[in-house]
Amino acid sequence: MNTPKRVVHLTTVHHPYDPRIFHKECMSLSHAGFDVTLIAQEAEQPTTNKGIKHIPLKKYSNRLKRMIFGTWDAYKKSKQLSADVYHFHDPELLLVAWLLKKKNNIVIYDIHEDYVTSIMQKDYMSKPVRKIIAKTYKLIEAFFSRKFELCLAEKYYKDLYPRGKCILNYPTVNEKIVKHDRNDEKPVNKVLYTGNVTHVRGALIHAKLPLIDETISVQFVGKCSRSIADEMYQIAKDKKNNLLIEGLDQFVQKETIEAYYMNENWLAGVALFPPTEHYMKKELTKFFEYMSAGIPILCSNFPVWKKFVETYQCGIAVDPYDEKEIENALHYLKSNPDKVREMGENGKKAVLRSLNWKVEEEKLVSWYNDLLANK
Repeated sequence: MNTPKRVVHLTTVHHPYDPRIFHKECMSLSHAGFDVTLIAQEAEQPTTNKGIKHIPLKKYSNRLKRMIFGTWDAYKKSKQLSADVYHFHDPELLLVAWLLKKKNNIVIYDIHEDYVTSIMQKDYMSKPVRKIIAKTYKLIEAFFSRKFELCLAEKYYKDLYPRGKCILNYPTVNEKIVKHDRNDEKPVNKVLYTGNVTHVRGALIHAKLPLIDETISVQFVGKCSRSIADEMYQIAKDKKNNLLIEGLDQFVQKETIEAYYMNENWLAGVALFPPTEHYMKKELTKFFEYMSAGIPILCSNFPVWKKFVETYQCGIAVDPYDEKEIENALHYLKSNPDKVREMGENGKKAVLRSLNWKVEEEKLVSWYNDLLANK
């Protein structure tokens, strides 16, 4: 009997139960027969999922300590395992991964973000400083990653990393959610936002929705800092009670988010982001999650997003800064419950047909097998 190949996933930045890392990649590889270990920060709560060994890293109070001591800790614990495949998820682990790379193993760099664009969007630094940091990062990344395989979470990353393998961040199909019937009753005047709540992800735009339409409430399900929540409440003024936040200063587990998809007949899932070079190119993971739950999308009219919702006829794209356009879209959704249901069903069919993790899982497992066979 062959000994299962040992796979180690490493992250010092992401939560140990990050949906892409744990629930998709690690779980898929474990189900495929690999011996999977996750090296990540300590978890607040143990997961109910079995079959994956979690080696915890100490949490540090600031980023610099994490980057120095956390990465060293990750290296020591990873090296002891002598894995066949090391699959890492953070740029700060580039040096660690380079040290782990040997002739008889494989190292995969999982690129979750367009890091160069992200650096250029950090407004708290001057533009010249951002350019220097971005250029320096590109040089460092290019040097260390020459011997790595590249795993790309987004389609457009292929333009940046032509030799990378696209393993797209499509959702796992939760049968309970997909089979949940959004009943024929008129949707409630509530919209849903899932995922981390930040400025670049439209927190302050979403906070205006109860002012744009006083009948609307916004449910946020995702980590939201107290400072951002306070900004949102200030914007909403006397409608601040129409902003409901699940995840104040804490990570929200995947299971909690999934439960929210089913607990209301939501009017729409929202993603009214301000225009940034990074998000304007991405197909958001939350799009697919809204679609799998049969919830229509109300999003910014970036060309990629507008084309997406029109292709699948699963939502409405609006100018995130045009309050009248947003108001009209909300009015249309409230006045046309049959259309809301139709857009939701269109989205669900598209996810079940092709926009789901099962397709990507097969690519991931096949890729691993090919890499190991050819090493």
